[in-house]
Amino acid sequence: MIHPVALRFTASDAEALAPREGRLALIVPPEGKLGQMGRKLDRLTRGAVTRALASEGWGKLAAGDSLDLGFPGGLACETLALVKLDRRASVAEARKAGATVAKGLGEKGALVIAEAHPRAADISFGLALRAYRFDYLSEPKKPFGPVEMMVASPETVAAEAAPHAALAEGVFFTRDLVNEPANILTTDDFAARLAAMHELGLEVEILDEDELEKLGFRALLAVGQGSESPSKVVVMRWQGGEPDAAPLALVGKGVCFDSGGISIKPAAGMEEMTMDMGGAAVVAGVMRTLALRKARANVVGLVGLVENMPDGRAQRPGDIVKSLKGDTIEVVNTDAEGRMVLADVLWYAQERFAPAAVIDLATLTGAIIVALGHDHAGIFSNDDKLSGDLLSAAKSEGEGAWPMPLTPGYDPLIKSRLADIKNSGGRWGGAITAAAFLKRFIKPDVPWCHIDIAGVALPPGESALAPKGATGWGVMTLDRLIRTRFEA
Repeated sequence: MIHPVALRFTASDAEALAPREGRLALIVPPEGKLGQMGRKLDRLTRGAVTRALASEGWGKLAAGDSLDLGFPGGLACETLALVKLDRRASVAEARKAGATVAKGLGEKGALVIAEAHPRAADISFGLALRAYRFDYLSEPKKPFGPVEMMVASPETVAAEAAPHAALAEGVFFTRDLVNEPANILTTDDFAARLAAMHELGLEVEILDEDELEKLGFRALLAVGQGSESPSKVVVMRWQGGEPDAAPLALVGKGVCFDSGGISIKPAAGMEEMTMDMGGAAVVAGVMRTLALRKARANVVGLVGLVENMPDGRAQRPGDIVKSLKGDTIEVVNTDAEGRMVLADVLWYAQERFAPAAVIDLATLTGAIIVALGHDHAGIFSNDDKLSGDLLSAAKSEGEGAWPMPLTPGYDPLIKSRLADIKNSGGRWGGAITAAAFLKRFIKPDVPWCHIDIAGVALPPGESALAPKGATGWGVMTLDRLIRTRFEA
């Protein structure tokens, strides 16, 4: 997997500024007041820093943005970035400042001069998250160089930043999975990557098709029956809390490629359906983070891994299958497959682990993108306290999330003439009827949230903390939720 850039914290050293190559970044408050190191840079550049800070361009910058001086006289660096950040900046603004520095990061690395800024650890985290690159170029780009942050109290800032290392690893693991093409990340390969996490202390169990058939995962198996890639369910357990404490269950949709099946998707844009395993990727990233930071919580992560292809054996519109719960499902659209995968895994998670709460994540519907665009995931829940805590966690981490309705008025839209339920309610309220379908597979006394991440998992452009491609949305939010609500 891709690992975060090497980063260390050091004491301020004015003599190290002039010969430093690569990228220099100076954190400056909006009013332009310079500290000791800033004044040294200003003298070395013969007043270029103060002239830049007095310019109209500096005044127009938003918090976390930078004014860049290219090949400044008196310095060996390629760029001196003056990054605008108030000492009372929010977490999101500080992380944005770090990401701004990372956008220009190259093989020679960077020196970030933060001095006594109280958000230095968050600046470093934003930098680490943005310094990510994934591609299959025949001529690989040179890796990012190391990053050094000059701060007033290196040991204190390093200790504050230490938990971010595990979180960045989890986010990168999720991004890697979502970015992989489907010919690389098959269901077998996905399961193998998860199995390798037993080295971190996770208990990992893989249920193959024979076991799933015996257990009754007929809805999940129906989705994958047209593919050469075998369907699987992977169970990851982290037991860091009290031995007898009920776990939090995280459930992820892992459709490694979604052609739509017999209800085949339009050709335009189908190449992005390699990301339809985004929910499973987030669950995997969270579990990796928990293991790396030795979380004091019991969490079980379950992912259903399938591929939805239009083979001669594929399920057809009009088929009726029996779920693990026992409810029958009329398949009116084979492209509404993710909810069938989740239905069986959700029920299995409750039956086997009796969890304290269940949260599922899925790139489930295009309808949620119509409703919320690419800035917010949709949150559906049967429990106001759980959804409130989840939304608070998302806000704290700067990840957009928005509550959506889930009232009985939508249930008739998924009522089937022939079966207990049908797998699509049609165009109107599509994200809500999909959530209503999932709710049928949640026991009445189990707190549950469904997160539709279709719009935020792979947005069309770069985001605040990620280059164009997979964002890793949700790893930070769920880790924060686990810290605040489920850790002992």
